[in-house]
Amino acid sequence: MSWGTELWDQFDNLEKHTQCGIDILEKYIKFVKERTEIELSYAKQLRNLSKKYQPKKNSKEEEEYRYTACKAFLSTLNEMNDYAGQHEVISENMTSQIIVELARYVQELKQERKSHFHDGRKAQQHIETCWKQLESSKRRFERDCKEADRAQQYFEKMDADINVTKADVEKARQQAQMRHQMAEDSKADYSSFLQKFNHEQHEYYHTHLPNIFQKIQEMEERRIVRVGESMKTYAEVDRQVIPIIGKCLDEIVKAANSIDQKNDSQLVIEAYKSGFEPPGDVEFEDYTQPMKRTVSDNSLSNSRGEGKPELKFGGKSKGKLWPFIKKNKLMSLLTSPHQPPPPPPASASPSAVPNGPQSPKQQKEPLSHRFNEFMTSKPKIHCFRSLKRGLSLKLGATPEDFSNLPPEQRRKKLQQKVDELNKEIQKEMDQRDAITKMKDVYLKNPQMGDPASLDHKLAEVSQNIEKLRLEAQKFEAWLAEVEGRLPARGDQARRQSGMYDAQNPATVNNCAQDRESPDGSYTEEQSQESEVKVLATDFDDEFDDEEPLPAIGTCKALYTFEGQNEGTISVVEGETLYVIEEDKGDGWTRIRRSEDEEGYVPTSYVEVYLDKNAKGAKTYI
Repeated sequence: MSWGTELWDQFDNLEKHTQCGIDILEKYIKFVKERTEIELSYAKQLRNLSKKYQPKKNSKEEEEYRYTACKAFLSTLNEMNDYAGQHEVISENMTSQIIVELARYVQELKQERKSHFHDGRKAQQHIETCWKQLESSKRRFERDCKEADRAQQYFEKMDADINVTKADVEKARQQAQMRHQMAEDSKADYSSFLQKFNHEQHEYYHTHLPNIFQKIQEMEERRIVRVGESMKTYAEVDRQVIPIIGKCLDEIVKAANSIDQKNDSQLVIEAYKSGFEPPGDVEFEDYTQPMKRTVSDNSLSNSRGEGKPELKFGGKSKGKLWPFIKKNKLMSLLTSPHQPPPPPPASASPSAVPNGPQSPKQQKEPLSHRFNEFMTSKPKIHCFRSLKRGLSLKLGATPEDFSNLPPEQRRKKLQQKVDELNKEIQKEMDQRDAITKMKDVYLKNPQMGDPASLDHKLAEVSQNIEKLRLEAQKFEAWLAEVEGRLPARGDQARRQSGMYDAQNPATVNNCAQDRESPDGSYTEEQSQESEVKVLATDFDDEFDDEEPLPAIGTCKALYTFEGQNEGTISVVEGETLYVIEEDKGDGWTRIRRSEDEEGYVPTSYVEVYLDKNAKGAKTYI
């Protein structure tokens, strides 16, 4: 089966057929290209979808992703991102293995087809030229034969006419002979062209044209095979990513199986457990008798009792400790509140000021209001570092030693800075070694360059190394300072274990009434008990080794003060306490009741007696 023998007279149809084959190949390339665009678009949409539902960093939404169901959803988003990557791989492989290869092949195919049909047309033109020559020689032979016949007839006519001279007869005879000779020559030419044409025609139809058509047939068959291979590649590209896509789907199933509803429930308890006891029963209030309303000892209102020395944030009491207060030593480390102190009561009590009016009594709040505060309050932790960090943020400046950060974060930042500086030092040292080697080469081979030209560069690199080393030493000193203050993990665990000490109900109520920091700076809200533990441990880490401040005098409480804000301490009228830090002009005095119970009270609420031998002691009332 050969096109050369079977389709010897279908040159034009073969030309159209091969052109259609190329058009189909180009159409297939366009199809694959559009498929790759769809894959890229799909992958992009999947990535955008995954990114859209990713939790925002440093947001409350990110805190929710500690639950197993949310983790499974996050894992699904990550797997969908990988899933999208596989579709990108499909697009890339189809582009490189199909589109690029077929586009190159189409160009080669067009050139080959053009060459074959050019040879065919050239052979066709050659046979047409031979045919034209044959026709021309044939017409010339026919014309010469007719001319010879006319010349012969004219000669015979002239020879039969007696009135014609002998010269005219001879001339006619010579003319007839010449025409006969020309006819013979034309006959010979015609015979020669005929034989040549027959030979060329035989070669054309039996040799040249079959060869050309055979090449065209082979070209077309190669094109068909190439299309089939491309289709196989098209399917294989998809099949190659199926195992990875299957793994992505398996990971999604694995993440779904990892969901633990019990664990999530426990995390909710840890996140939102307040540490309060449920309110007790409310006793019957008899309005028929002129008596004060009484509330049971278990109710929330009892926590604001007046004149009770049990009002303290004490670390040695047996009651339940409020979750965000670690121990009273933390209160002693807080800075003096910067907000204005509350004004003293209208008048002092008789026990403090002789012949004075009675001290004002506190108005009781409705139980519903107290219970409202109890349910809606949020614990906050306030420490000196948060004050310092808030001040630095307000000023818009970041200390070079990262002192605005908590100890562990500061240590990580300093370590990161030290590592960066060491990398830069190593880079400069490598550059110095390279310059030194180049200088040695110049010394050995002066024709390659001037060694003195490298001295300036070498000195500059050495200066950079020295500067970087000094900088690294500075940060290493800060790092050593921080690491020296950071306790071991075992110490942290031991400190953490003492976080939930006992506390009486009055302390719980005082903590629930006001969560704002006394100095108005920002505090970090923590909704999880575990995070509170970590923060409290950080405070202990930084301040646990500090010695308590010595007492510089004593003071007597003129009025009852309930320390509701963090950093303050509750006092009872007539109570005597130690002064460990005098008023610095902000209206607050720092006092101590016992070793573990310190805090600030308004200066106007106490009468201070400073030790004259104390440094910078003043006496004021």
